Amino acid sequence: MKKLLSLSVLLFSASQTVFAQPGAPANYHANTRFEQLGAQLPTPNSTRSASGAPGKAYWQQRADYDIKVELDETNNQITGSEVITYVNNSPEVLRYLWLQLDQNLFAKDSPGPISRTGGIDEKQGMSTAGLATIGNDYYAKKDYGFNILDIKDKTGNALKYQINQTMMRVELPAPISTGQAFAFSINWNYRIVEFAKGGRRTGYEAFADGNNVYEIAQFYPRLCVYDDVTGWQHKQYYSQGEFALTFGNFKMAITVPADHVLGATGELQNAAQVLTPVQLKRLNEAKANNEKLVVIETQAERETAEKTRVTGKKTWLFKADNVRDVAFATSRKYIWDAMQIDQAGRKVLCMSYYPREGNPLWGKYSTQVVAHTIKTYSKFSIDYPYPVAISCHGPVGGMEYPMICFNGGRPEADGTYSEGTKYGMIGVITHEVGHNFFPMIVNNDERQWMWMDEGINTFLQYLTEKEWDKDYPSRRGEPQYIVDYMKQDPKNLVPIMTMSDNLINAGASAYAKPATALNILRETVMGRELFDYAFKEYSRRWAFKSPTPADFFRTMEDASGVDLDWFWKGWFYGVEPVNQALTEVEWFALDSQNPEINKSEQRKVNSEKRETMARIRDRKDIKETVVEKNTDMKDFYNSYDPYKVTESDQKKYEAYVASLSPQEKELVQSGTNFYTLKVKNKGGVPMPVIVKMQFEDGKDSVMRFPAEIWRLNDQDISKVITTKKKVVQWTLDPFREIADIDEEDNTFPRQPAQATKFQLFKSQGFQRSPNPMQTERKQPAGQLGTGKN
Repeated sequence: MKKLLSLSVLLFSASQTVFAQPGAPANYHANTRFEQLGAQLPTPNSTRSASGAPGKAYWQQRADYDIKVELDETNNQITGSEVITYVNNSPEVLRYLWLQLDQNLFAKDSPGPISRTGGIDEKQGMSTAGLATIGNDYYAKKDYGFNILDIKDKTGNALKYQINQTMMRVELPAPISTGQAFAFSINWNYRIVEFAKGGRRTGYEAFADGNNVYEIAQFYPRLCVYDDVTGWQHKQYYSQGEFALTFGNFKMAITVPADHVLGATGELQNAAQVLTPVQLKRLNEAKANNEKLVVIETQAERETAEKTRVTGKKTWLFKADNVRDVAFATSRKYIWDAMQIDQAGRKVLCMSYYPREGNPLWGKYSTQVVAHTIKTYSKFSIDYPYPVAISCHGPVGGMEYPMICFNGGRPEADGTYSEGTKYGMIGVITHEVGHNFFPMIVNNDERQWMWMDEGINTFLQYLTEKEWDKDYPSRRGEPQYIVDYMKQDPKNLVPIMTMSDNLINAGASAYAKPATALNILRETVMGRELFDYAFKEYSRRWAFKSPTPADFFRTMEDASGVDLDWFWKGWFYGVEPVNQALTEVEWFALDSQNPEINKSEQRKVNSEKRETMARIRDRKDIKETVVEKNTDMKDFYNSYDPYKVTESDQKKYEAYVASLSPQEKELVQSGTNFYTLKVKNKGGVPMPVIVKMQFEDGKDSVMRFPAEIWRLNDQDISKVITTKKKVVQWTLDPFREIADIDEEDNTFPRQPAQATKFQLFKSQGFQRSPNPMQTERKQPAGQLGTGKN
């Protein structure tokens, strides 16, 4: 109902502050929520500044590798040797080095499978991979894990070492001081895990035709990170938390069967020796023609190779500078295509490797998606600095390494595929290629902070998918997609700022929630211009360096001028949801004292009040009243109209108007409506308040208030909004920007609930529906497109 205010009351209220908050309850947390993070962040120092930039004394270690490995296809085994040159740039003296032995995840005493929990669902059963790793018996019986043959210094003297599950300490013959380098060699071998039987990020896939596809990673002992934050990062590899690695230059010689096609991190150094003249010609054609996709090894050629194996071996040589890791993929089944693009003056060769089972999807999309990802991520972060970018199809559904990644997505045997398969494949390629930027260039510690690469990368994946197709069905990024997760009992949730191996539901807590948070920052809290500038500054500052969460938080604030501590607290350090409720709207209007207006409104109100059910029925049931029958019973009051404007009323009004100042007269005559909105923060996380007003003329308008509106009371606020037009409907968060978990209380007046629909159902057992492409195709699968070239 509209309430009339006198001008004096209105002016007095304004002088006191129209937007006053209700008294703060005893248990309010506004000051806590909006105070600075302070002690929750590490103290700035000479290595990491208060601005979030690397300090003047920032340092990081370096490890260069010269690796030689050979694939034994008969026994599915890797044999390798490496020479590591480790440079100590730290201010400390080091007496030993720690290395990661990631293949020991599959060894008998691995901490990962042993500490894994869970049961067997008798109705749904258990996967082959799950059964294989129970008690770790599968791996233990087959002698998996690294077999370290020897470790020697450059003069050939044996070095002492100790293996502690997935970590190995190598004792130095003499301490290495700041600026000194130490070179040593390691020889090793291990059995490759068949991925379907419990592989993790690496392994091989055995096909019915007798051939294998190998995606080989974590295949060599790798230096742990030693830095100013953690010292040695040698936390055991439990498999969920990924890797912390040191930058260096790599040389790699990979020996495989002579008829294999191979892709790896880095630039191929001996193309003329390992490629056929036809392959070399096609590769050079791809390099000579930007944006032209060239098939270097066709499906028909690979189908022949699958059947007619050749003897002998080839050694492929690669070189990669300033990378933190290397990986490779190899198979005689691999089709190979390439397309070169120009990224900010640098030539980048985008390539894909995939078996015929991946077509037609892979031949049509993979390399195009690689190129699109490199271009889009470069726009939002830093220009891609490496010469190649590769997508490989095999058993690993999605995993990333510098310049190369392993991806899933396979059509049906008849060449058709569902929409979900198509977009799932495009999404995983985008995500894994995107990891070239985070963490392969902006090198965060994945063992500690999964969100710093997975969450940031998922956010950029979302932006990249939108630029691929405006209607792309992204799974993560939009605030509304995180609502079901945030609705859960807080006891089942963990903060984003949780160590990687301790995360519950890492897909939501390390991928989806931080990606959503960054999207909300960009779209609602900061705006695109401020966010994009600050994010590019973070990427520039920390390219080829190792940031922490504090460096990210501080840089985003430093480069934008926006205080975001309240946001980091709510979204990254807590598990509370967003839940705003529009509890009440009060409508006020200034009393103009105009009798024409006031008495007309009073007449209308009184008429509505008198229209009771009894009066409605009386008009039917009472045929004639006494007064109607006998007019003598009437007097002055039977014809008196209390709402008629009299001459006295008009004179009083004219005198009132004459007494007003020009400013007061303008306010009185404006017809402004004053609405007091009462909003409750039921969820806990303070967020901007976004209000849509639907006017009686059918038009609408949106008003936005920053999260600081909650700074004096984080539970209940009142906000006065003025409009010239009358509002008939109010809606909070009309565009679903803040991940509000309950929309039922976001409207005033309340909107009717939507019916939950159900359908009659007759059980017919499980039936798998064919995909639409399969259903509607009108020609043989071969004409749909087999990917043959």
